[in-house]
Amino acid sequence: MPGKTFLRGALLALSTMLSYAGAHAQGDTARYPDKPVTLVVPTAPAGGTDTIARLFAETLGKAMGQPFVVDNRPGANGILGAELVARSAPDGYRLLFAYAAVMAVNPSLYKKLSYDPVKDFMPVVQIGRGGNLLLVRKDFPANDLKEFVAYVKAHPDKVNYCSWGTGSGGHLAMESLMKQAGLVMTHVPYKGSGPCVQDLMGGQIDAGFADISSTVGVVRAGNVKALAYSGPSRVPLLPDVPTMNEAGYPFKNYSWYGLFAPAGTPPEIVERLNQAVNKALQDPAVKQRMHELNFTDLPANTPQEFGATLRQDLADWRTLVEAVGVKLD
Repeated sequence: MPGKTFLRGALLALSTMLSYAGAHAQGDTARYPDKPVTLVVPTAPAGGTDTIARLFAETLGKAMGQPFVVDNRPGANGILGAELVARSAPDGYRLLFAYAAVMAVNPSLYKKLSYDPVKDFMPVVQIGRGGNLLLVRKDFPANDLKEFVAYVKAHPDKVNYCSWGTGSGGHLAMESLMKQAGLVMTHVPYKGSGPCVQDLMGGQIDAGFADISSTVGVVRAGNVKALAYSGPSRVPLLPDVPTMNEAGYPFKNYSWYGLFAPAGTPPEIVERLNQAVNKALQDPAVKQRMHELNFTDLPANTPQEFGATLRQDLADWRTLVEAVGVKLD
């Protein structure tokens, strides 16, 4: 019958087209990357996140044979950059290099968030884990965390502290300490950690948490005092500074960097990126540079392990944010 012959021919042609398309797509995945990859960094250039992102962009470019180009998209606590990647094609050519607050803290801070860190992204690999230093001005009458707590208790609401913004890691870390120790202090939010540290050095601010990489030098020079570190282990370049856990005020909401792809990215691409980053983490030059930036906790991890870390951190940060009562529009 002509009709049946035509139908069989049409089905055969469709089957051939689908097989070709599948093989072609599989071939594209196997060749990944075959063009430059954009690495979206949701911060301004020259900060800690940007510095480490560029280190890995260079390393991945050499390892995978295509340029990894950093695209800085600062603004709104990292929301603008994360939203851009969440709405991008899931083909592995636009990725997000994020810090923990963008993915694990923002969902608890903002009533309406334009992206979902679990539904809109695929975790690729976690890059390190760390914390921030608790600093005080050099003439502050305390030389360790115990003395600091005692002084603030004796002078309620007389001590001020800075952070790099309401809802930032520095703000939440201090609020956590205040809640644990029963302290009352005045929060002074800044637009960045740099101005906060400058005012600590100048004596205009009493205390504050700040990142390690930009403050080790001023601590060693005696321009400020470091009382504790909120990370999981001591900083090699400041071995005498105890962790908050050691000082009796546990803090488990650690910061980290991580690589994310849009949801729906082929698992083969995610796995290839994961392996490339984990290999880079073992490269002596990369390890040395990360050590210089005081980010030394660098375990290899799978996308599944990073996903579990993200989900746990979302729950932990939600508990902390609710406990201190911080909400942003």
